[in-house]
Amino acid sequence: MRASWLAFAALLALSGCETLSYYAQAVGGQFELMHKAQPVSEWIADPATPPALRQRLELAAQMRAFASHELKLPDNGSYRSYARLDRPYAVWNVFAAPEFSLTPVESCFPVAGCVDYRGFFAREDAERYAAQLRAKGLDVFSYGVPAYSTLGWFDDPLLSTFIGYPDWELARLMFHELAHQLVYVKGDTTFNESFAVTVEDEGVRRWLEAEGRGGELAAFRESEARKRAFVDLIEEARARLARVYAEPLAPEAMRAAKQAEIARLAERYAALKRRWGGYAGFDRLMVAPNNALLASISAYTRLVPAFRLELAAVHGDLGAFYARVKALARLPKVERDALLETGAGAPGAGPS
Repeated sequence: MRASWLAFAALLALSGCETLSYYAQAVGGQFELMHKAQPVSEWIADPATPPALRQRLELAAQMRAFASHELKLPDNGSYRSYARLDRPYAVWNVFAAPEFSLTPVESCFPVAGCVDYRGFFAREDAERYAAQLRAKGLDVFSYGVPAYSTLGWFDDPLLSTFIGYPDWELARLMFHELAHQLVYVKGDTTFNESFAVTVEDEGVRRWLEAEGRGGELAAFRESEARKRAFVDLIEEARARLARVYAEPLAPEAMRAAKQAEIARLAERYAALKRRWGGYAGFDRLMVAPNNALLASISAYTRLVPAFRLELAAVHGDLGAFYARVKALARLPKVERDALLETGAGAPGAGPS
């Protein structure tokens, strides 16, 4: 771990002065997590550990073993330690997009490459950055995140920000973040997040089945159906807005057309909620929808159907699926996107 830390610090030292303060908070935040993290076995063995926390850590340890043994995810030190944080989220992410575009503003870093958002360990820093972007006329969406992946540079710990999640939500989060350690393409947020979402969904389904939790599996499938309906709604809105932004309209006319589409999205979401019997799980995302929100949701979901086809093509063999995804990851982005979005599949990567 020390070698990874020194390499990371050396990369930051090469950064320009204008981003030095951002990197300083990133280094400080990561150091805090590393300093607070202690092995799960020590927490479990400590008589002072509250029984409820001990039970959650024991369950997380079982999930972690399942991730490596059954899902073929990295078998390393990640999620084998626990850290208690004095805040509700690990980081706060900020997405931004131009007023008349659905393409997110990228931030580029030495380790992760270019991503469609910027993360902060302090909510105040995230809000300050978001205000700066809004002052430039950008659409902004900021939200708290319970966990993040260091892509294998460090052993990511379990955190107090998510250890209390419902069982399958805890499993989902761990499987998602471990998937990032398995396959990650610099500069392609949508590929990375859609792959990780596919792995988390498949992993949770398999874990619930293995545990014999039929009732929870039914609830999980219902949750997945709602999520797919919501994502379809978002993608339809993105498609309509893309057509608006492609029109040769004056700014005032385009702004009015944009607001009309946002209002239409709100109306259709209200109708969807009525069909769900009032389920309000997505309300926090629909407080003030804008281009940045739509871009953030699309980044996590747009390629999920394509990855599910890749998994189906190898009859659920996760090793073969990962081989196909790694083959895609080696391609140029344009070629990779074309293969995924047309359903052509990975080139020359059959079952292992």
